[in-house]
Amino acid sequence: MGRPHKERRIEQLPPVTYYKPVGVPLREVGEVVLAFEEMEAIRLIDEEQLVLAEAAEKMAVSPPTMHRIVNRARQKIAAALWQGKAIRIEGGAFRI
Repeated sequence: MGRPHKERRIEQLPPVTYYKPVGVPLREVGEVVLAFEEMEAIRLIDEEQLVLAEAAEKMAVSPPTMHRIVNRARQKIAAALWQGKAIRIEGGAFRI
């Protein structure tokens, strides 16, 4: 068993925490879970366009850890979009 994750710093919770494909009933849709820190990493890197080191500093993690968080989040988002799955944002080790 590995050690517990260190809390990551996020600025705020996202205003929406669930996305699903239009026109498909919820009972027929699979689901991908994105942690709050993964959503924050995507926001910092892709929306605010910070470089990895700046984003890592804002989240109080190392640049290699930030890289892993962003890659994991992008894989989940890409899988959900390609496979027509819903995205639920919840959980993780974070503090606001």
